[in-house]
Amino acid sequence: MGIRLLIADDHQVVRTGLKSLLEGTDIEVIGEVAGGEDAIRLAFELMPDIIVLDVRMSKGDGLTALGRIKLEKPELPVLMLSTYDNPTYVARSVALGASGYLLKSVPAETIIDSIRKIAAGENIWTRDELRRVTGALATPRMPTDVEIPLTQRESEVLRQLALGLTNKEIAMALSISYETVKEHVQHILRKVGVSDRTQAAVWAVRRGLV
Repeated sequence: MGIRLLIADDHQVVRTGLKSLLEGTDIEVIGEVAGGEDAIRLAFELMPDIIVLDVRMSKGDGLTALGRIKLEKPELPVLMLSTYDNPTYVARSVALGASGYLLKSVPAETIIDSIRKIAAGENIWTRDELRRVTGALATPRMPTDVEIPLTQRESEVLRQLALGLTNKEIAMALSISYETVKEHVQHILRKVGVSDRTQAAVWAVRRGLV
């Protein structure tokens, strides 16, 4: 019996390339979408065996979609496929229940093999990947049920940070200076009781801020 796959990526060339790659295999692409919101909808309508989700998409990001899909269908396997080798994205993917995280630059055979393994109920996290995010997943030292006195602007910066944006990107998104963003980030890390951005991102995910 074949593997029924749903692809979510906002680049047509990537979706077309994946479909071409999987032709003649036991993996059937039953749907393709360009954004997270549509991925959530089709996850419930088409009932795929596995979903391949891009991380950053213009019409609803993949990590938000991952969280919502796993909330309703925790047993549905999801493979994150991204251009970005970003530890915050990897940590959030682990925390939200993804079965693996691959870069789009990996060999075609790796993608096919990973889809098969994940559809069979395995995960493809490597020791190196888990080691990179172990510290983040062990946090926060501050319990999530304790009220943290973040200002409105700090909360806005934290949400952007948890989406994996750089300080420069956050500054542009919020129309504030780069230096102001740096200052807010330092305040956030101190208040939450973590030592880096990845840990802060995981704390935000567990707190339900993103």
